[in-house]
Formats: sequence, structure tokens, C-alpha cells
Amino acid sequence: MKVLQSYGEVPPRVLPVAGAGVTGRVLLGKADGAVNFCMRMIEVAPGAVIPAHHHPWEHEQFVFSGTGRILKDGQPVDFGPGAVLYIAPDEEHCIENTGAEPLRIVCLVPPFAPEL
Repeated sequence: MKVLQSYGEVPPRVLPVAGAGVTGRVLLGKADGAVNFCMRMIEVAPGAVIPAHHHPWEHEQFVFSGTGRILKDGQPVDFGPGAVLYIAPDEEHCIENTGAEPLRIVCLVPPFAPEL
């Protein structure tokens, strides 16, 4: 069993697919014995963007705090705290922080996805 009192206990890492102002934390993953999922906290600074990209695994995402925008079928969709996002395998996606505070997204990916 693993218990974190705060996600901040895990040091942030730069995301390989993103530019400046975007970090990720592996909250639960292979190193913890998790064999079915990897749970990440993605943090996007105000004004920062995760550029358009795709990969062969899905994401299930929960917006913990902040506001942002994602392209869905080529159309921008704004979202805020409490929103849920599903990104299918190979679906191109980009996320932009549209607010004045950090955008924090809890992200679940399958175990074969890179852990950051």
C-alpha cells in the first residue's frame, strides 16, 4: 500500500511532449506495484500549452483545478475544475491553460505508456 498525504510529495518532471511550463508527477505507477494503471498529475502553468500530439494509448483525465481548453473534433472546448476528459488512442490532442492559475489534471494511462 502507498499513501501520499499530498501529490506534492512527488517531485515534478518535465513532460517530454510539452514545452516550458508543463510538468508531470507519477503519483502511482510500476514502481509502486501498480500493474493496471499509471496515475499522473499534470500541471500546466498559466499561458502554457501541451502541443498537439498523439500516441497509441488512451487517457482518462480529471481536472483537479484551473481552467483550460482542448480541441475536440477541431473545435475548442473550454473546461474547468471537475471536468472529465477522455482522449482515445491515436486521437490528436493539445491542452492550453487559459486561466491565471496552474491547471492541474489527474491523468490515468495504461501501464505500457511511458511513466515520464
